[in-house]
Amino acid sequence: MRVENAPIAGMKVVHLDVHGDDRGWFKENWQRTKMVEAGLADFGPVQHNVSFNETAGTIRGLHAEPWDKFVSVATGKVFAAWVDLRAGEGFGTTFWIEIDSSVAVFIPRGVANSYQTLTENTTYSYLVNDHWRADAEYVNVNLLDETLAIPWPLDVTAMSEKDQGHPPLAEVQPMSPRRTIVIGAIGQLGLALAPLLPDAEFLTQDQLDLALPDTISAFDWTGVGTVINAAADTDVDGAETTEGRRRAWAINVGGTVALAKQAIRHGFTLVAVSSDYVFDGEEVEHAIDEQGAPLGVYGQTKAACEAVVATVPRHYLVRTSWVVGEGKNFINTMQRLAREGVSPAVVDDQFGRLTPASVLAAGIVDLLEREAPYGTVHITGDGPVMSWWQIARDVFEAEGRDANDVSAVSTEEWAATQLRPTSPRPKYGTLSLTEDGA
Repeated sequence: MRVENAPIAGMKVVHLDVHGDDRGWFKENWQRTKMVEAGLADFGPVQHNVSFNETAGTIRGLHAEPWDKFVSVATGKVFAAWVDLRAGEGFGTTFWIEIDSSVAVFIPRGVANSYQTLTENTTYSYLVNDHWRADAEYVNVNLLDETLAIPWPLDVTAMSEKDQGHPPLAEVQPMSPRRTIVIGAIGQLGLALAPLLPDAEFLTQDQLDLALPDTISAFDWTGVGTVINAAADTDVDGAETTEGRRRAWAINVGGTVALAKQAIRHGFTLVAVSSDYVFDGEEVEHAIDEQGAPLGVYGQTKAACEAVVATVPRHYLVRTSWVVGEGKNFINTMQRLAREGVSPAVVDDQFGRLTPASVLAAGIVDLLEREAPYGTVHITGDGPVMSWWQIARDVFEAEGRDANDVSAVSTEEWAATQLRPTSPRPKYGTLSLTEDGA
């Protein structure tokens, strides 16, 4: 078996091994492990359709559906043709080949599919990764549109009235791209993603509440290709209280479980964001494959989130650290204190890298655009490893204050001054940036 790229982006031609003897033949028409290893998309078929055609010359198509197909013939032979009806530079690209028992073709969503039977009693078979629905988006183009220049080899002996009524390519509206959903529209990451994903749907807590799984199951996931979960309960110290612990588990874990179920059911890519808090901070730098050992409740919820996301076939688990962006964060707090004449005490025994929210957002978009291998990745700023005390000193200098106005304290000393429980924190939160996701 071998897999070849077709001229239409995302299409694959699969040359199957057919084993014949005096009884007939046998083939593995769909073999997930072998075909994925050979380069075919792991597209997750959920329905098998069969079309029987009595007469040679029968013609069907051109139909583009909002799901992927894997087409082949069980008996007979067809001349198959495709037209790319997706928006973009490839719109209108055509491709055709003959398909017999030794050939199968993977057709991505939005590429119109058609065939003409070359023999009598031809059985055309195809797998799809979504169930047919009357309310789905379908885009069609006329089989006999001369601008397509498809060289149908036989006179047409049978063609449905519906297919005859499809419009020419010049009148076709391209199929809409898959929807991208960003959960957590007004958080630091959500705000940073907005200018990078102008066509995405950004949801606030009022529209989809991770603490309420019913709102997730009731949401319309039709046509969704990617979900970026930029929302989380990040009140690290609050999670050490009874109420906060329950809230953190409900949002960070319960919400992730509900999203993972929908990702598996609908086949979309789930992007989840995790934290350096999944580690105990004993290592000076944390590798992607380091075993998690969270110290506090917040870290425990993010570690549980990681375990859940790993069950989703199409997932990116993005670990990051010390995120600063639009909204309340450490840098803004230090700027305000500097301007107000306050001389704060800041911990000097926690070390890590600052991550601008814009860097995190750009890294996530890059993963999606280049279709990086699914798995876990680290995305942080690439600046020097510093303590919070060192960062605060830099902020004060930038605001025209004396850096020595920021005094250094240990985490233990700082915690003793707080009025509510505090979470243990990793001493070292630096994430390795030298490894690819796996």
